[in-house]
Parts: sequence; structure tokens; C-alpha cells
Amino acid sequence: MTNTALDALTHAQRERLAFIDFNLQYFGQVARADLIQRFKTGLAACTRDFSSYKELAPQNLVLSHTTKTYHRLESYKPLFKHDAESILSALCRGFGDGLSSGIQPSSYCQDATRLIHPNSEVIATLMRAITSKLAIECQYTSLTTGTTLKALVPHSIVNNGKRWHVRAFDRSNQEFRDFVATRIECPKILQSLIKPEEYADKDTQWHTIYDIILAPHPQLKYPKAIELDYEMDNGQLKLEIRAALLGYLLRQWNVDCTEKGTLNCNIYQLHLSNKSQLNLKDIEIAPGYEK
Repeated sequence: MTNTALDALTHAQRERLAFIDFNLQYFGQVARADLIQRFKTGLAACTRDFSSYKELAPQNLVLSHTTKTYHRLESYKPLFKHDAESILSALCRGFGDGLSSGIQPSSYCQDATRLIHPNSEVIATLMRAITSKLAIECQYTSLTTGTTLKALVPHSIVNNGKRWHVRAFDRSNQEFRDFVATRIECPKILQSLIKPEEYADKDTQWHTIYDIILAPHPQLKYPKAIELDYEMDNGQLKLEIRAALLGYLLRQWNVDCTEKGTLNCNIYQLHLSNKSQLNLKDIEIAPGYEK
């Protein structure tokens, strides 16, 4: 496939072909109904789009006449470049027009510098496994055990504020855990059926929702500044958060989790007000955690 062939298409055509490309790479399949629903095109136009895509990348997809769905082939090569950061953000919001370009810096609006960047091919494999409810086999490197072969059943991808994590059932430990996406190498989807205890609905920590209350640190001289920062109501910020993500949030936002707010208020400007209502196991990585 040459850039000239893509350049000859209209922007609307490129959007539709990019949508096909995205679905194949990240979900492993795409149907004409998906294209019609997303772009409100007619059946004839939709058929032409798939024909154009297949002409440009015949090695990428095959039509299943039984399901009327196009499936991703092992010989798949991306027709469009999908930037991992853009894709992950798009997946969180709900993917838009199918086109995902690299993040363009602005001279008057700057985002925080990111030091960790996930691999788009790894994310694509994980998303296909999640969508199809299948397990993966991969090499995973941790700080405690080094590189080991893992069999994981992923069900969600999460940004903890610093890096992307995969929530998955770990077959070696027989429990749901978090795995850093950048530490996953050579993932391969396993086609065998997963067991009932490996399904996402069995992840208790993921499905437990806490109502947490954050307040300005009690040692702050001018707490109103923090109330304005977080748009607090009567000095409180109330949030609903999954138990599996709670520790990350408290650590990312430097929330003092001691009973009386004894940490340095210049560093920890927020205080967890309703710690007694939480399972302490879910905040083990939070600042000021005490058993």
C-alpha cells in the first residue's frame, strides 16, 4: 500500500477506511452494520468502502459468510498509523471517526510530559482478547520476579494517572491483579475458552464501588485555595471509585490517608475524610497507609 493511494481518497473515505482498520486491529472484526451505524451511510456505499479497503490491504481481512463479518487475518498490517496514546484516550471516550494521529504539541496549551509510552501492538492484542473474552500468553517483567511467562485473562485497560495498567486474571496466582502494559511483551491470544472464575464479573475488587470524601488537609492555613481547585461543596469532594483503582487515585493526587492528617500539608494538600468506611487492603499503596 502506498501513500499515493490513500492520498487519492477524500477525507470522508479515509475516515471510513480508518474506522475499518481500527476495528480490525483493536477488536479483531468489523461488519458492514458497524460502518453504517457509525457514519450513517447506505449499504451500497458501505460495500464500496470495504472493497476499497480490501484493494489497498487484501492481506488484512477475510469475510465470514456465516456471520457477514470481516475478520482480521494473521497477516494483518495496519493501513493507518494509530498512535497508542491517542487510541487509549479514544477508547476511554468511545472511538470517534476512526482516524488517530500523533499528539500535536501546541505553543499555547501544553500537556504534562509523558515518560512512559505503551506499545500500540500490545494494546491492540489486549483489546482483541478483551473483546473476544479470551486469554493471552505473554512475557511479563516485574520488579520482584523478573521476566516470566504469564497466562492472563484481561478484561479492562486503565490509566492510573502515571501509566497504563491491564486488569486481568492471573492463572499462575489464581487471582485478579494489575499488570503494567509496558512490561508486557510478545502477547499471543489463546483460543481456548476461559473458565467461569476468570470472567470479569468475578473480579470483586473491580466491581466494588466506594464513595470517598476528600477534604483540604487539616493543617492548611488557607484551605479555600484547595476548595477552589477541586470545586468542593462545603469543603468536600465526593467521588465514586472502584476499589481496584482507589489506591492509585489516592497516591496520584497526594491524599493524606492518616487518621488525623499528620503528613506534610505542603506536599499532601488533600485528606481522606472517610477512611474508616474503606477496606484497608484497597489503600495499601496510598500515602500514610497504616494497618
